[in-house]
Amino acid sequence: MEIEKFRAILGDAVSSGIWMPFLLGLLSVGGFAPFSFHWLPIVALGGMLLAWSRRTPGGAAWAGWWYGLGLMGGGVYWMHISIAQFGGVSLPLALLLTLLFVAAVALYFALVGWAWRTLSCDSAGGFAFVVLFPALWLLVEWFRGWFLSGFPWLWIGYAQIDSPLAGFAPLAGVLGVGAAAAVMAGGIAWLVRKRGRSWPAWVLLIAIPLSGHWLGRQAWSEDSGERLSVAMIQGNIAQSMKWRAEEFNRILETYVGLTLPVLDKDLVIWPETAVPAFAGGVDEVLLKPLEERVRQKGTHLLLGLPMQEPRGARYFNAMLLLGGEGRDHYFKRHLVPFGEFMPFRPLLAPLLEWLRIPMSNFSPGEAERPLLDLGKTQAGISICYEDAFGDEVRQALPDAGILINASNDAWFGDSIAPHQHLEIARMRALEGGRWLLRSTNTGISAIIDHRGAIVTQSPQFLAHRLEGEVQLRRGATPYVRFGEWWLVLGAALVVGAAFATRRRQRPARGAA
Repeated sequence: MEIEKFRAILGDAVSSGIWMPFLLGLLSVGGFAPFSFHWLPIVALGGMLLAWSRRTPGGAAWAGWWYGLGLMGGGVYWMHISIAQFGGVSLPLALLLTLLFVAAVALYFALVGWAWRTLSCDSAGGFAFVVLFPALWLLVEWFRGWFLSGFPWLWIGYAQIDSPLAGFAPLAGVLGVGAAAAVMAGGIAWLVRKRGRSWPAWVLLIAIPLSGHWLGRQAWSEDSGERLSVAMIQGNIAQSMKWRAEEFNRILETYVGLTLPVLDKDLVIWPETAVPAFAGGVDEVLLKPLEERVRQKGTHLLLGLPMQEPRGARYFNAMLLLGGEGRDHYFKRHLVPFGEFMPFRPLLAPLLEWLRIPMSNFSPGEAERPLLDLGKTQAGISICYEDAFGDEVRQALPDAGILINASNDAWFGDSIAPHQHLEIARMRALEGGRWLLRSTNTGISAIIDHRGAIVTQSPQFLAHRLEGEVQLRRGATPYVRFGEWWLVLGAALVVGAAFATRRRQRPARGAA
């Protein structure tokens, strides 16, 4: 009897068409690192458009939710690792919390499906596929990037970092790359619907990659003629060991031991919260001795650690700069909800105490621009998750000659998360036309050039010293100058026009 019930439920699910959208979303994960089949999300999105075109607005929303469930479920499943291992909860509960988060984010894709099917009408034409749909997709991705602190992970543009479409990044950022991908998805869907008989769609599918390839060959910034010798220290400290008092001396010895041989470099970088103690608590035993060495060598040392106000309760996730004219710092401005701060704290404070995540009540920094002076140049600084927000990273430009991201991806174990994070960092380098140094605790540390290409990278889960020379650049890409507001405005105008047209076409209430 139970088997028959299961078969009936499965049959209902198949007949309702939920598996195809789910599988298309899951397939899209293959477009992102470490798999990097960049064409997969475009083809899958074209398939979703065809599925939406055959449904009512409500049915399109349901299909879109299942697509989002497949994409996010397959793409950010790794969140359960940090919740279970470092949040102090059981694995089943961690999986449940991750599933709830995935289900919530999948609502964005339900919104795209519902809005497109509502505005495209029953007789959806080529305009609805290659203009209206990309505009809606762009607006919803933009909305997802800032609403409730934002979660821009798995934006479709990131999957294109190694495709010809990446050439659009210096002009329009990752959202522009994603819009180009959405136009191609719409063109594919329209061609299938027209059985290949649509020359405008063929033109788009050929012209967009060719244009991206040509744009990618242009120089959007210029070599300043200066070089910087660098070393990034990857301590490979397991997250489960990091905050244990008995491991403190070993952690410091690891970082100092890897650092002393490379103090002849112009810049040495330690990753995010490499020092598991407040700056004031290690000033005499660590910071002052290092500062003296650094000044003797004429170099700079940038290290991650928490810093606390001298007479205040607030503390910050910080990068501290030693050398040059004196100490300087950058406080992380965009904090991770639940990991670094608790949103709606009066209401959710018991949840924070229950999860028991160390150092999870940071305050955001208030710097107008994320810049630190390295002598030869200024550096644009981001800490961990901040590099997922291109509009914040570009605030350092064009003054910064180089970009630096310090991260700790040990929270997510041996999963696809560090590879995805590296992919995001590569996009920031390409958008800004700057070399980017990515310093991490357990990997993947990397030197990335101004075209988003990896020059060299560290192995994962090994103590490692990554050395190299980087090129300082100057000038501003169009994206740095103008951002993405013009794209968002253009998309809003398209959607607004479609909405106005839809209202005019709707028969008057009560008309025959």
